[in-house]
Amino acid sequence: MDATASAAVKAPPAAERVYLHVKSGVLDRSYEGGTLLTEGDLAEAVGVSRTPVREALLRLEAEGLLKLYPKKGALVLPVSAQEIADVVETRLLVEQHAVRKVVGAAPPRLIERLEESLAEQREHAAAGDLSAFAVADRCFHAEIVRAAGNRILAHLYDQLRDRQLRMGVATMHAEPSRVAKTLAEHAEILEALRAGRRQTAEQVVGRHISWVNTLARGES
Repeated sequence: MDATASAAVKAPPAAERVYLHVKSGVLDRSYEGGTLLTEGDLAEAVGVSRTPVREALLRLEAEGLLKLYPKKGALVLPVSAQEIADVVETRLLVEQHAVRKVVGAAPPRLIERLEESLAEQREHAAAGDLSAFAVADRCFHAEIVRAAGNRILAHLYDQLRDRQLRMGVATMHAEPSRVAKTLAEHAEILEALRAGRRQTAEQVVGRHISWVNTLARGES
């Protein structure tokens, strides 16, 4: 198989390219809430026809990121105060339960992965890459949830991924000092897990997650 044929096989479908382009823009705030996206502009930006654009926009509307308006385009939906409150409540239920199960039984590999994640977060923070920092932040918490061993809860938590990433970037834009606070709190969580201090770990996780509600109050 020559290089041209190989590239054709590996290239994702046009609708998938549009989907990934728009979703990435929404999550990293290149397309902020309230932005109206048109099929023509997106087709030109990605280099495709309008048909795959429509397909991608319908998929993103189903995920709750956009609202389609016939003959006008797609509106990027802002993160609402209610959505933030709902995500925070769900995260508290899942993550505090997970940390209670993990403390005292955390395998060495989990501690190693959390240390690696924290180092990665520090690198992204130093580079000023908030989108990459938000991804690493989310992965830090997901490691703890998975370590609790409940696959149903882990799957539920994974369904929050896009909302968490979008809110994480929004939070750090609204409160730049939050990056340093997040690093400090992650270090506290890691140390509590390493030392087997269940109550401390649960308290820090609660404080760490609940802070996001200040963003909701600010936008309500």
